Amino acid sequence: MNPITGLLAALTAVTAVYLAGWGKAIWAARQNPDPTPSSPNDARFPTAPQLGVGFITNFFDTLGIGSFAPTTAFFKLTKMVNDRVIPGTLNVGHTFATTVQTFIFTALIEVDITTMFSMIAAAVLGAWLGAGIVAGFSKRKVQIGMGVALLVAATLMFMTQMELFPLGGEATGVQGVKFVIAVVVNFVLGALMTLGIGMYAPCMILISLLGMNPRAAFPIMMGSCAFLMPVGSLRFIKEKSYAMRPALGLLIGGPLAVLLAAYIVKELPLYLIRWLVIAVVVYTAISMLYSASKEKA
Repeated sequence: MNPITGLLAALTAVTAVYLAGWGKAIWAARQNPDPTPSSPNDARFPTAPQLGVGFITNFFDTLGIGSFAPTTAFFKLTKMVNDRVIPGTLNVGHTFATTVQTFIFTALIEVDITTMFSMIAAAVLGAWLGAGIVAGFSKRKVQIGMGVALLVAATLMFMTQMELFPLGGEATGVQGVKFVIAVVVNFVLGALMTLGIGMYAPCMILISLLGMNPRAAFPIMMGSCAFLMPVGSLRFIKEKSYAMRPALGLLIGGPLAVLLAAYIVKELPLYLIRWLVIAVVVYTAISMLYSASKEKA
């Protein structure tokens, strides 16, 4: 079997387990509904704004903006989701759209199979451990963690705008010490994904610093996210550390946006939109940290 075919088959199986696990939780929630805002047992159909967030953020995610930071900004500014469960809601809700992206883009770019598979496995392990930790965080710890994570995300977006990324090389994989660095750092990035910091920009920087072709980052980072997010999501679902109804909005609104962006729109002049996103993300980060300062330790 072709390794990429095997990878996508494994991704299909992992995604099926995630959907089955969440489906079971949704069924249980319908038997014992809780309409409290940000409840993990509110299985009602998402509102129009919740669907809109899923559509808009995944549309621009497919075009290279990223989805975690903009979604966090939407949730925080509109008070749609309680701060404490934003990380879980991001991971649970955006998983399926990320899987769709991976199926579209993974087979298009050549990358060393050993390097890609090892980095994906490391990210998945990091996400599993990270989700267990973040799910038990207090509201204040989540606010501090997400505030710092959003500032990091804004910095990386700024680097993208100013073309400050290292140029990289032509290699499609790494060996020796570079291989160890790649695996260890991707483990850390997988853990950070559960706190709400997206993987795309930092993974791109990592790949370039290691001398690999920056294009190789796309199947690695998309594959990493597509595998780690279902694993992390199941942990958040088990701990009931997410808001079910907004997450359903991301799930339902996202895939159609991915297909529209990938096959019809394909690209847009995003320069000004990126500056707007950076400004909103910085504001949201400061707002998170300010909220944390008001919470009791």
